[in-house]
Amino acid sequence: MKTKITSLFILFLLLTACTRGTAAPTDPQVVLEKNIGDEFRLVLETNPSTGYQWKIVDGMDGKVLELVEQYYQSTNEVTLVGGGAVEIWVFRAIGVGEATVTLGYFPPSYTATEPEKTETFTVIVDE
Repeated sequence: MKTKITSLFILFLLLTACTRGTAAPTDPQVVLEKNIGDEFRLVLETNPSTGYQWKIVDGMDGKVLELVEQYYQSTNEVTLVGGGAVEIWVFRAIGVGEATVTLGYFPPSYTATEPEKTETFTVIVDE
């Protein structure tokens, strides 16, 4: 089951970056190249029933990217309470430049100030 979820995550990430995105194997950061008007998705494994949630940390350059929507999608054939899921973040490139999106995975607490883990994506936008 874990292999299936990992495979789905990798497939989603590759599909969103397939136009011109690249990932350096030794760099934990994913670099995507987009044009103004392009929409793309960042897909992260999650389990919303545990209370953990992904949030944007360290801000994001709103002159280069905008968040279009964020939603959950079950990775099980039948949606199960406590089952695995992916969280999908949809962004649109709106201006030329470079923006970094860092998503942090926060525990189910209102007092947590640091995420348990982070995923960082750099997006380079051309005309």
